[in-house]
Amino acid sequence: MARGEGAEQYSNTSLLQKPSPDGIKPAAKRESRGQLSVCNKLCYAIGGAPYQITGCAIGFFLQIYLLDVALLDPFYASIILFVGRAWDAITDPTVGFLVSRSPWTRFGRMMPWIVLSTPFAVLCYFLIWYVPSVDQGKVVWYLIFYCSFQTLQTCFHVPYSALTMFISTEQKERDSATAYRMTVEVLGTLIGTAVQGQIVGMASAPCISAGEDLNSTDLQGAPEVNITEPHVSLEHLRNAYMIASGVICSIYVVCAVVLFLGVKEQKETCRIRTEPMPFFQGIRMVMGHGPYAKLVMGFLFTSLAFMFLEGNFALFCSYTLGFRNDFQNVLLVIMLSATLAIPFWQWFLTKFGKKTAVFIGTTSVVPFLISVVLVPSNLIVTYIVSFAAGVSVAAAFLLPWSMLPDVVDDFKVQNPDSQGHEAIFYSFYVFFTKFASGVSLGVSTLSLDFAGYVTRGCTQPAEVDLTLKILVSAAPIFFIIIGLLIFISYPINEEKRQGNNKILKEQRENEMDTDSTELNVV
Repeated sequence: MARGEGAEQYSNTSLLQKPSPDGIKPAAKRESRGQLSVCNKLCYAIGGAPYQITGCAIGFFLQIYLLDVALLDPFYASIILFVGRAWDAITDPTVGFLVSRSPWTRFGRMMPWIVLSTPFAVLCYFLIWYVPSVDQGKVVWYLIFYCSFQTLQTCFHVPYSALTMFISTEQKERDSATAYRMTVEVLGTLIGTAVQGQIVGMASAPCISAGEDLNSTDLQGAPEVNITEPHVSLEHLRNAYMIASGVICSIYVVCAVVLFLGVKEQKETCRIRTEPMPFFQGIRMVMGHGPYAKLVMGFLFTSLAFMFLEGNFALFCSYTLGFRNDFQNVLLVIMLSATLAIPFWQWFLTKFGKKTAVFIGTTSVVPFLISVVLVPSNLIVTYIVSFAAGVSVAAAFLLPWSMLPDVVDDFKVQNPDSQGHEAIFYSFYVFFTKFASGVSLGVSTLSLDFAGYVTRGCTQPAEVDLTLKILVSAAPIFFIIIGLLIFISYPINEEKRQGNNKILKEQRENEMDTDSTELNVV
């Protein structure tokens, strides 16, 4: 691996510094603290897969699962989706605050949260995909376990996100680890789409013609079932969802174990000089930081765009395009393309800057959002458009997490006497993205209800087709435009970013030299 950006600076002064009591020169310590091996980066990256695997499965399939498998009324499905995401969003800043006040342990500050939340999160996720036998209790069942899973996953993901600031002192190394993480996370969306889509796709239940009993769990003998569909009972389809959730739960546990064993959390990268502040004071300070507010608001709207696309694309493929048996393969193509495009975007933001990458990467999806609606339904054309759109999806995955450390560094430069707020920064970004997801899913499902959506219908009214086109094309384009307008005023360019990095390096060198001097005096 290449040496960190500050290696040359350290080596120039290492001979002038006294060795520490353990025999390691201070400069060598700083260099070792900054460097990450490929194994470290891979283990760190693998820890991000559970969030994306489960999030992708829920984002793409939960809406159609509640409507066509659990047989819930669209109104109640919209309540579950919105309340679950709204509750999840509320828990993020709360968990972030608690994490920031957590004491340091032998395993670190973040890692205990990750490890202890994993088994309970896995159990709740599995129960989301189970259909209880009592119809009257379905809504309560899904609300309880959906909200519980989101809370427990927050206890995993917020500390994991903040862990970026504690794996290395070097910005270059953190950016590299973030690129590894985004590659694995997009691969996680690919795995989530493949596992959920392919297992469920093999047990695709037939659609229902008008007048049939939606509560029937065995439709093999129904005379009006669409004969072009495979004869699979609803019970088999429900079992397929449970099998898929079991596979995903196993992957979740494995990834958490790899993260725990392969990543060593470093104690604070700089000395905390202030006492922990109250919750609302910390929120005001973080949200009052201009660059962070603009970054979060910009990505809030661009996230809304991709959330509307994600949440409705399965229904759009099934009903508007008519690819009921192929939608899981179309989703797989999008995620495969996004996975392959991550290295390209990492090179692009390094070459041309992160702000430029935001504008190019986000706007590149617009032509494909327009073409998928205007071009007549054709499976080959849909695959081509989906592959091209996946390139923009990759940018949407990579750029927010690559730019957040820059904002945190800028805050540290402007507030040198107020440190230790990394978890709050990351939790509020997650809060806004989950809020966007809740709004998109709730509004989408409620809109379909108003349009007259027919549960598991072979066809949908024209109003539903129009609504789906708006949800996957017009609405995303509208939110992308708003987000990019906000990003115009985002102040951290490459010159500003490198300047902050230089200042923080000098601060760390001074602190390490001071600590070394104090130890030698003792």
